[in-house]
Amino acid sequence: MSSSDRMSRAYESAEEISVGDRSRIVIMSDCHRGDGSWADTFAGNRNLFLAALDDYDRKGFTYIELGDGDELWENGGFAEIMSEYGDIFRVMARFHLEGRLYLIYGNHDMVKRIPGGNGNPLLSNKEFSRLFPRIGFPEGLILNYLGSRIFLTHGHQADFLNSRLWRLSRFLVRNLWRRLESLGVKDPTSASKNPRKKTAVERALMKWAKDKNVMLIAGHTHRAVFPAPGKGLYFNDGSCVNRDYISAIEIEGGNISLVKWSFKVREGGAVYAGRDVRSSAKLRDYLNLNSV
Repeated sequence: MSSSDRMSRAYESAEEISVGDRSRIVIMSDCHRGDGSWADTFAGNRNLFLAALDDYDRKGFTYIELGDGDELWENGGFAEIMSEYGDIFRVMARFHLEGRLYLIYGNHDMVKRIPGGNGNPLLSNKEFSRLFPRIGFPEGLILNYLGSRIFLTHGHQADFLNSRLWRLSRFLVRNLWRRLESLGVKDPTSASKNPRKKTAVERALMKWAKDKNVMLIAGHTHRAVFPAPGKGLYFNDGSCVNRDYISAIEIEGGNISLVKWSFKVREGGAVYAGRDVRSSAKLRDYLNLNSV
């Protein structure tokens, strides 16, 4: 099965929800929440992420996590992740209880797709199950905006080693690359750390979006992508493990925006979490919708 076929299969099986100009949606991915150890790449941005998530909750946004939310390759279980980031999961639970949360799985948390508690470390965790009753973990989600479709998925489907051979990749990360990275050796199998692999995955995702004429929002590569209208249909929200900042894609008021959250200093020395818009455009300009 080709990468295009894997993407199409995820697209054809995705749940579809209706959105409009009054919708408020924030999309983030690749948090890789870990156990708080030296290998936990999310640890440095935890307070920044928490501040951003709390702001989106207060404003009534729907939060869509686009895969690799939890680092379940380097970590064999979920209990330590739940314990380390209980404050974040409690905020996420507020979204869930109001029907404003979607958790799409990626390659690093592929085991989320296992139904029930048998083999799914999140659903087997009593605290998680209490906070997130009846939650599911889809491979993709379709936003129907005024009759046009926007497909959301992690994007690992375009990466053979991290989709079809994900168990082998998990074994190598857990038993080899995690140790070597402590010595400064980058994992060559990772789309986020290998520039050539990153580019190859991006080209496959761009081609799928163009061939299907479907607007696509993905993660996986950790590189934010926001094309100008008429220059492509593939978007990427970046990641939450950048040095000193996190990125996200927002859909609000009929606009789509790439935003960056970072800590800033006010005059007088007060530190706060601030949001900057990096790029923004109207959804209609990508979906060939007439202005109304």
